Amino acid sequence: MKQFGLIGKSLAHSFSQEYFQEKFKTESISGCSYENLEFGDEESLYAFLDQKNFEGLNVTNPYKESVLQACSTLSPDVQEIGAANVLKKASNGWEAHNSDVYGFQALLRPHLRGHHQRALVLGSGGASKAVGFVLKGLGLDFINVSRTAGSGQATYDQLNENAVRDFNLIVNTTPLGTFPEIESWPDIPYQFLTEKNLLIDLVYNPSVTLFMKKGKERGAMVANGLEMLKAQAEKSWEIWHSNSEF
Repeated sequence: MKQFGLIGKSLAHSFSQEYFQEKFKTESISGCSYENLEFGDEESLYAFLDQKNFEGLNVTNPYKESVLQACSTLSPDVQEIGAANVLKKASNGWEAHNSDVYGFQALLRPHLRGHHQRALVLGSGGASKAVGFVLKGLGLDFINVSRTAGSGQATYDQLNENAVRDFNLIVNTTPLGTFPEIESWPDIPYQFLTEKNLLIDLVYNPSVTLFMKKGKERGAMVANGLEMLKAQAEKSWEIWHSNSEF
């Protein structure tokens, strides 16, 4: 039995296990399993990874950055981004890959319009780094927004009417609004949004978050992270079955 799984801290919201189990069934893939693997701290995660009992793993918050310490090989994308969401077992340890880049490109492109030239990326974790990597590749200016000030970052209390209208693509990479904590949302000035804004929430459970709902109420275009999940999941499967020659 080839074992695959998802690493995270709290996975009650995750569709990954259901997605892969359905994939195995509909595509008649036998001899494979996919599990949710929750770890309360990095020490227990590293101990698990030392066993190398799994063929491949997906990684979600909060371990996309810290997991690199347990990897022997980093793909070029991971080296630049500094975060991974796919691990593949190799002869010399774990290979680290990032399929979030592929997934976010698949999510963003159908919704992007010519006037979306500048973006606010809400959050500063591993997912935000993949989003920034994609935006940079598309030639779009962006600023990360965090609760605390940092180099090249803005804080939520600095956002005003000009910010959300000039940076009219807004991407939520935080877990705010994720099931079961569905009554939370990023603290941006929604009253200044217009139909020129595009709000993308990487959260996919629930399908319409309060972040999206508040955007729709102001006429903004919105999208959730489900298409990204599907695209990055398929890219993960491709990575696990490739020769991974960087």
